[in-house]
Amino acid sequence: MENAKTYKSFTDLEVWQQARTFKQAIYSLVKSLPKTEKYSLEDQIIRSCRSVAANISEGYGRYTSKEQIRFCMNARGSLYETQNHLIDANDCNYITAETLAEYTEQVKTVERLLNGYISWLRKRIEEDK
Repeated sequence: MENAKTYKSFTDLEVWQQARTFKQAIYSLVKSLPKTEKYSLEDQIIRSCRSVAANISEGYGRYTSKEQIRFCMNARGSLYETQNHLIDANDCNYITAETLAEYTEQVKTVERLLNGYISWLRKRIEEDK
């Protein structure tokens, strides 16, 4: 792909950068959860949001675009899992509907970038045929 941007590291990927920003925001949010949720909801939210950036980076290190796509799909699943945990936090009245909406916008941003990256990887597969 002659016009493709060259990425020297997964940290150059905008999708990874946004996933990292989202993860940092989640770390701030979980501090406000009740102590009784320390080893349940808080732990689940942290694990799932960490998994987004981790899967993007692991996929980047894989040899084929097909493998990279598989890890991006895992990242997208973890992103949706995190969103579900945020909905749970709202359902339990741990966060407000407004806070949920703010985090949902961040989820949408990462989702859009992740879908774009997956599309770009799929295009590379087609061009290599």
